[in-house]
Amino acid sequence: MSDLPQTQTSSTPILDRVRLPADMKGLSDRELIQLAGELRRETIAAVSETGGHLGAGLGVVELTVALHAVFDAPRDKIVWDVGHQCYPHKILTGRRDRIRTLRMEDGLSGFTKRSESAYDPFGAGHSSTSISAAVGFSAARELGAETGDAIAVIGDGALTGGMAFEALNHGGHLKNRVFVVLNDNEMSIAPPVGALSTYLTRLYSESPFQDLKEVAKGAARTFLPEPFKEGAKRAKEMLKGMAMGGTLFEELGFTYVGPVDGHDLESLLPLLRTLKARARGPVLIHALTKKGKGYAPAESRPDGGHATAKFNLATGEQKKAPSNAPSYTKVFAEALISEANRDGTIVGVTAAMPDGTGLKEFGAHHPRRMFDVGIAEQHAVTFSAGLAASGMKPFCAIYSTFLQRGYDQIVHDVAIQKLPVRFAIDRAGLVGADGATHAGAFDTAFLANLPDFVVMAAGDEAELVHMVATAAAINDRPSAFRYPRGEGMGVDMPQQGVPLEIGKGRILQEGAQVAILSYGARLSEVLKATEALRARGIQPTVADARFCKPLDKDLILRLVAEHEAILTIEEGAIGGFASHVQNFLMEEGVFDRGFKLRSMVLPDDFINHASPEKMYEVAGMNAVQIEAKVLEMLNISVAKRA
Repeated sequence: MSDLPQTQTSSTPILDRVRLPADMKGLSDRELIQLAGELRRETIAAVSETGGHLGAGLGVVELTVALHAVFDAPRDKIVWDVGHQCYPHKILTGRRDRIRTLRMEDGLSGFTKRSESAYDPFGAGHSSTSISAAVGFSAARELGAETGDAIAVIGDGALTGGMAFEALNHGGHLKNRVFVVLNDNEMSIAPPVGALSTYLTRLYSESPFQDLKEVAKGAARTFLPEPFKEGAKRAKEMLKGMAMGGTLFEELGFTYVGPVDGHDLESLLPLLRTLKARARGPVLIHALTKKGKGYAPAESRPDGGHATAKFNLATGEQKKAPSNAPSYTKVFAEALISEANRDGTIVGVTAAMPDGTGLKEFGAHHPRRMFDVGIAEQHAVTFSAGLAASGMKPFCAIYSTFLQRGYDQIVHDVAIQKLPVRFAIDRAGLVGADGATHAGAFDTAFLANLPDFVVMAAGDEAELVHMVATAAAINDRPSAFRYPRGEGMGVDMPQQGVPLEIGKGRILQEGAQVAILSYGARLSEVLKATEALRARGIQPTVADARFCKPLDKDLILRLVAEHEAILTIEEGAIGGFASHVQNFLMEEGVFDRGFKLRSMVLPDDFINHASPEKMYEVAGMNAVQIEAKVLEMLNISVAKRA
């Protein structure tokens, strides 16, 4: 309930009465329509203070109200694909009082999360998983589990993921009652691509949409008993004749209903009520929505207000801190453009992330050589392999967290065939507010164990430029280079990338006693820690490994010969760079002589969302912790000052 004084009129009187979805059951349809308006305003106001994924949530406000008004969560399982559209859902499910903690340390997750609420039956941060989960819930119900209906809400962009069609195929085969709501806004993060998008567009563009709203209501009558069967049959045939009728989905075993206006509760509510009362098998409800709906600054943005920093509520202007150095993503894009200007065989491949990976800028310069394959990382990898097998030089740019989805293709289609696909791995390491689902923790470990794979990590933005050039020059095997989200270190930038000698690191600072061997972008924190150590009279050597595979064995043996101890540091999980160093030194018999080696890697845990700085503090990998680790290795008390 609202804490407003009795004398003050609330701007959200209906929403104030809804603490949980059960409180919606007594509301009239008129009140539910008013609730949707209040919910939209509350979502906008909250995200203006926290930042986050705005457009997706605004696009499903009416769907959220309708689903919770008709179905009985948490017994009924509403599964939100990706989960970045779930802010309105969180407000209606007992979390309104915490909604302004979104994506903050100890606050609400920006995605659905099972440990956060019983109303989040399935966690997500990646796309195309919801239908599989919903089919699983429905199968469990048939086996006697204490669960109700299962409803998957999936966007048209996420439907381009092959896993979604695997689930539709299986769900249609099982014939269990399950609901799939296709939230069709013609946009994921970038505009969706491919034949499926064209097919969905044709479903409603070939006839006036306003006519189809009434047909959608008529289609719902297919679930009514006699004496409506004949009328229902005619309505269904009319729907098919007018708009191709969802034949693809019906061939997969789903009853297709729609298109329906996803913002029209007068259509949604009776449709969902009828389906809940009468549906027996799998049903797909095709709802048309608009990303960013109801907030002009979001609607007018090319991405529909997908992700935003904190913003001015009145104007929509984002409050972003000024940049002190170019972002790693921009550096990569400019370096790739430069290489492609000189080499006509270089192409860029991304999986629905042209903006996030920088390939949109590449595509503006080389439109015929940029391919966005949709949310289909597996296909992106094998498509790149086909390009490489044809003599092209593909740069497959995928976030670390999403590259996990194409691992079998990396092994089977790229590595075994030694095809020179170049993997540009953005968002390596911990990424902050998006939390564990988006952390780039595992790519070094799962790539560096593959034979004949060159695996690199950029210590700063200048090194990234050289690694793009290095990858372009590797034509006999696959390669990968990783770099973090955010700004670079502000180092001097080269005019042009120069290929690095494969498997060779570099010494940045000569010292004694202890060597710090850094792999990747924790280098900036290593240098800060070194300053503090020098103030104590300790002069560590600092080396940038550059390569995890092949290792610079000569450099490592030199560090062993000239120092008492080595500390390795990387922003990746156990099994990565440090493991390769340890295995090499073990086989060399170095530890038999009592040499001291320690490693700093990400902990064996999934770290909750917070600022990147806080997440790295939790991981124990900031400068002060690196300093403490060196002192511990040298048996020097942390409290002791020089």
